[in-house]
Formats: sequence, C-alpha cells, structure tokens
Amino acid sequence: MNADEKYMRAAIGQARKAGAIGEVPIGCVIVYEDKIIARGYNRRTIDKNVLSHAEIIAIKKACKKMGDWRLEGCTMYVTLEPCPMCAGAIVQARIPNVVIGCMNPKAGCAGSVLDLLHEDGFNHQVEMENGVLEEECSRLMKDFFKALREKKAAIKKQKQEETTP
Repeated sequence: MNADEKYMRAAIGQARKAGAIGEVPIGCVIVYEDKIIARGYNRRTIDKNVLSHAEIIAIKKACKKMGDWRLEGCTMYVTLEPCPMCAGAIVQARIPNVVIGCMNPKAGCAGSVLDLLHEDGFNHQVEMENGVLEEECSRLMKDFFKALREKKAAIKKQKQEETTP
C-alpha cells in the first residue's frame, strides 16, 4: 500500500464515522510531513450547519495545529470531490496538494462541474490527483444513498398502509 492509499484509507475511516451517524459519508484527512495533523467528516445535519463539511472541519483543525491559516506543505485526502465552498477554502488555505477518492458529477468543483482548484485568475493553484481507492469511496456513497431511498420508500409505504381502510 502506497502513501496515498494509506491516507485515503484514513479518510475513508472518517467517512464511515459520518455514515454511522446518518450523515453523507464524506471523510477527510490533512497530512503534513508524513503525519495526519487533522481529520474531519461530514456533520451538516448533526451540527445543523451548512459549513460542517469534512474538508472545512479538517482545515480548521489543521490551521490550529499549524498555527497559521496557510497550510503550505500539506496534502488533503478527501473521499469525494470538493464542493464550491470546500474547493474555495482549499485555495484560500494555500493547500498545495489534494488527493480525491471519487469525483462528484453533480456538485464537484475540482473538475466535474467547475474547476476552482485550477482557476487561472486565482493566486494559488492546487496539484490534484483523483481516483485513489475510487471504487471504495464511490461504494460508500452509492450504498448510503441506496439505503436512504429504501428507507424513504418504506416510510411512504407504511403511511399509505396506515391511511388505507
């Protein structure tokens, strides 16, 4: 197992924590000098806060650990392609490297919908690699949303049965 797989597995572990509490299973770790300095997982529903994305949580922790808002020399590992807010935070934090598990064709801003990590007008560009443990990261998302759809269908069926004489 290479370093990218090792750290992506740690991000997958964070994603599983999110899934275990009913959140969309997205996880993130930030690495500096071959050590994980910050971890985060999606907590939007639990925290009732739109800012509680895995990447934002990890960036906040990493800034505190580094004692700076600049995260130069760090690499972020995230299970799902960052959204516009998170991609912007990555650029603003000056994170030089991002490794992505799977892409997000509906909301991703590292190349799927937009590519904020490589916007020529910004004063910081991000090196990016995607597809690290892609199948495992994608499976987390697919299984989560399949279970959510099944749960909603069961609730709908139960309500119909309760109202039918």
